[in-house]
Amino acid sequence: MNNLPEPVKVSDEAIAALATLLEQRTGQSLSSSRTWRVDVALKPLVADYRLASIEQLVRQWRVGGDAAMGERIVDALLNQETSFFRDSGLIDAFADAVRESGADRPRLWSAGCAFGQEPLSLAIAFAERGIAAEVLASDVSQSALIRARAARYSQFEIQRGLPVTRMLRWFEQAGNDWIAIPALRSAISYRRHNLVADAPPAGRFDAILCRNVLFYLTPALRARVLSRLADAMRPGGLLMLGAGETVIGLSDRFVPSKRFRGFYELVAEAADKHVRHAAPLGSVAASG
Repeated sequence: MNNLPEPVKVSDEAIAALATLLEQRTGQSLSSSRTWRVDVALKPLVADYRLASIEQLVRQWRVGGDAAMGERIVDALLNQETSFFRDSGLIDAFADAVRESGADRPRLWSAGCAFGQEPLSLAIAFAERGIAAEVLASDVSQSALIRARAARYSQFEIQRGLPVTRMLRWFEQAGNDWIAIPALRSAISYRRHNLVADAPPAGRFDAILCRNVLFYLTPALRARVLSRLADAMRPGGLLMLGAGETVIGLSDRFVPSKRFRGFYELVAEAADKHVRHAAPLGSVAASG
């Protein structure tokens, strides 16, 4: 018997206001398939502000809420689902592919890093191969980045995708939590970055992971993000997307890699013809 309470129906007016806020701040769409979790996601905020409903939360934010309230609402609506070595074998396969591509000290970008499990998985995979990789981890959410920088995880989080041997080698126990060892944390730098609104980070990357981010964007914004990822990558660089994401019909600058199955490769000719897109989209707020 299921004793979990049914989600409270949120009014169409409140949903519309939340969808507009999310799109303006991140470019993400609050599709009908995601509205079911609005009640669960925002209930803690309703309690924190001592309000009676999500409708009251939305009204308070629209009438007199400060920037921090809007940011907390957006953070709650974002899907930060992640785990270590997510999608079994892919991170290790990616590390092998980057190594075989010939980069001596590869520069990697984990775009949309959430709570940091992905960049830490990358750092582990390359360290185990004796490769000193430089990892940049970015996310649109400041609160997610605070957690990622701390590299501290509960017993439940640490066991999701991380075998005991890797856990004991790369993490130290701190009470009921586990913290990544300093040598692992030092391989990763973090920055706040909005994939839709911000120019790519400076320099070129040998490989980029942007998984389960495009899924929440419109086709036009997916194409824009892919173009910016291409701008940030060296010719021949590798791109990993989420399992349900593709470049097909969105970009001619990436093609499925013939050398490394499951990944995309930047076309050298396309890279030579394009320049960086420095201007942000007018309809989407930059992350700051």
